[in-house]
Amino acid sequence: MLRRLNLFALLVLASALPASARAAGDDVPAWLRQAAAAPAPAHAKGVDGVILNDESTITVGEDGRTTTVTTFAVRMLTRAGYERARAAAQYNTDNGGKVSELRAWLIRADGSVRKYGKDETVDRIVGTGNLYDEARLKLIDATRDAEVGAVFGFQSTAEERPWFPQAEWWFQGDMPSLVSRLTLVLPAGWRATGAVFNAPKLDPAVSGNSYTWEMRNLPAVEDEPSSPSMRSLAAHLAVKYGPPSPAAAASLRSFDTWTDVSRWYTELADPQAAPDDPIALKARELTAGAKTELEKIRAVGRYVQSLQYVSIQIGIGGYRPHTAVQVFAKQYGDCKDKATLMRAMLRALRVESYAVLIYSGDRTRVREEWVSPGQFNHCIVAVRVSDETKAPAVIQHATLGRLLIFDATDPSTPVGDLPDDEQGSFALIAAGDGGTLVRMPVTAPEENMLRREVEAGLAADGSLTATLRERREGQSAAEARRMFKGLAPSDFTRIIERWVSGGATGAKFSKIEPADAQAEGRFALDVEFTASAYGQSMQDRLLVFNPAVLARGGSVSISGATRKHPVVLESQAFAETVRFKLPDGFAVDEMPEAVRVDSDFGSYTASYEVKDGQLLYTRRLVQRATTVPAEKYADVRAFFGRVRASEESPVVLTRK
Repeated sequence: MLRRLNLFALLVLASALPASARAAGDDVPAWLRQAAAAPAPAHAKGVDGVILNDESTITVGEDGRTTTVTTFAVRMLTRAGYERARAAAQYNTDNGGKVSELRAWLIRADGSVRKYGKDETVDRIVGTGNLYDEARLKLIDATRDAEVGAVFGFQSTAEERPWFPQAEWWFQGDMPSLVSRLTLVLPAGWRATGAVFNAPKLDPAVSGNSYTWEMRNLPAVEDEPSSPSMRSLAAHLAVKYGPPSPAAAASLRSFDTWTDVSRWYTELADPQAAPDDPIALKARELTAGAKTELEKIRAVGRYVQSLQYVSIQIGIGGYRPHTAVQVFAKQYGDCKDKATLMRAMLRALRVESYAVLIYSGDRTRVREEWVSPGQFNHCIVAVRVSDETKAPAVIQHATLGRLLIFDATDPSTPVGDLPDDEQGSFALIAAGDGGTLVRMPVTAPEENMLRREVEAGLAADGSLTATLRERREGQSAAEARRMFKGLAPSDFTRIIERWVSGGATGAKFSKIEPADAQAEGRFALDVEFTASAYGQSMQDRLLVFNPAVLARGGSVSISGATRKHPVVLESQAFAETVRFKLPDGFAVDEMPEAVRVDSDFGSYTASYEVKDGQLLYTRRLVQRATTVPAEKYADVRAFFGRVRASEESPVVLTRK
């Protein structure tokens, strides 16, 4: 599903394209010369560049058509900064969009200039993974000419008739910015309102019908592990505009409430979900052996998941799905197409369902207070179910009743579950007047359980013989399934070998056997291996080894004493039992103390017991899905620090 991209995203999307350049005269625009002449402030070590100017002026006509003039300049401080020496301007052919001008300049450190224009411009679709897309880019790539200290700048002019009288502007990105500015010029009598996120309240400077929002001296948004996406952290602006009376611009679709968005998308999507006779026949065939409501839904869901994902973005900015009849006939489609076909099949079975708009990739992305379909990039399904159906992904809607949420695009998550990054996020259920923005379900940690059993024998020379049995459920199983399906068998085997060898150096394998039971939401792995030097012998009297033979996996990456961004934790649970047969003639001399760590977001326990020549080691982690504020980072660091210390604690055996 297509989403409108801002300048930062366009620059990231721009792939390496051949660039030629020619000498330029003195036609470098004044704004770029001024930006290039500005004194460079000091920046932290490792900064690849600094944005000198980032500005767009959107002029709106009486008919709602817009002309957007963008200027951008960046000084490159390292070779990695060369990637920003790209110009990009987006337009959409389905709403009469065009880029009437795209020019760029490279000002070298010695003052010489290279100019780029039509001869260096490439035109392509936005989504390179899409078979066809009415959203397009014009691109100029100057990365091959870039050098440290040079300034790259470009100017573009684009025209279009937006589908909605709204605009968004990202002030921040991955580089420091000296000035970032959006100006909106409206027809006489029109008004604009804006909301700023991830930054203090910012009122526009208003001059007549012109509104300007500006921020200066912005730091880069640092990339920290286990944090929300940059788009959820960067200062950005959402603007809504229009005439005093909606009737004055009837062609502009405006949204005041989420119910307005629900009505709009229901009108767009519902007619496309009508089944024909072949669809109805296939639905009945798929569910012929189903005995319960959930079995019917699962049968249809598996079928739609199996269709090839192909994106052809046509109509209403990529929001309108193809008809279910087309999708069924062609046997491929994108997210909204798959959702539409599934809804049509369910309708043929007299099961009611709704399209759901959601943001895939970051559950913190959608803001409840900003009413806009532009916040979503993905489409899934909500199926109305009876009390008979029990599943982790069922929610209770105030007016629509019990709804089973399902992502028909994710090939690894079966009906009844929901991908991690969509759990807990805001999503819009498109159900006409009954549609609302709701929170998606969050599965309990125990529903994503990874259970592991290890039977190990330790010899007097430190060699190890071990058998591993793993059983995964929920999103833990989905994670393993994605890797298993996405790799050749030999590559999957090598990954397992590297993982085991990380704990048991020099491991040799006699068995690696995965087993996927996707319909039941389970994944199994059995491994048998030996390691000749697992235990460390000391003076032929002591034998030291780690009872946690294998890395737990799914660990939160915690580095540094402080942190700027929240920590995103997923819902998961892990339980392991390791039985070590101790070598004859040895007894336990030192053994770690039992550990119990509790916090608001989880708990961890570890215990040790020696009986009948065996060491029984157990550990269990329960982690709840949550986003921990940066000010509570010390709690997260302390929790996982104690977990890591426990899992690295050795057992010492002594010869009797």
